[in-house]
Amino acid sequence: MNSDNIISAYTDGSCNTKYKIGAWAAIMFIDNNRIVLNETNETTTNNRMELMAVLGVFDYIKNNNIISSKINIHTDSQYVANIEKRLLKLKIQNYKTKKGEPIRNSDLVKQLIYYIENMNIEFIKVKAHQKKTETENYNRFVDKLSRKLVRTYVAKKL
Repeated sequence: MNSDNIISAYTDGSCNTKYKIGAWAAIMFIDNNRIVLNETNETTTNNRMELMAVLGVFDYIKNNNIISSKINIHTDSQYVANIEKRLLKLKIQNYKTKKGEPIRNSDLVKQLIYYIENMNIEFIKVKAHQKKTETENYNRFVDKLSRKLVRTYVAKKL
């Protein structure tokens, strides 16, 4: 693999708040390959699924020893897109709130920060829930996939 290769990934997470069932999906472009990742989870939240989608991409890259010069993460999650801006504050506060409680999803936030500090990553905020257009919209693809996975999982549980 070419080390100058830039990996692009689109990520999204979804959650049925009533049943706390969620799913995440990601589509990655590595060289000329298109790789789709996804997973469903119980007892979860939307933010947790958004974080897990991004971590799923990084885990795949790490576990498959893929080398790249940069990873572009396209996400509609404000929470994920801005985590890098809060990195120093999160570390200084030891991943705790002002009341001294652990922040939500601190386990995943710590993993994400590890990757941010060890990989060349750019988070690109995209508009959520876009309408179908003539050009391929990968954010729309992962949004639809993650919501479909949630609906299917919920239907099986009922």
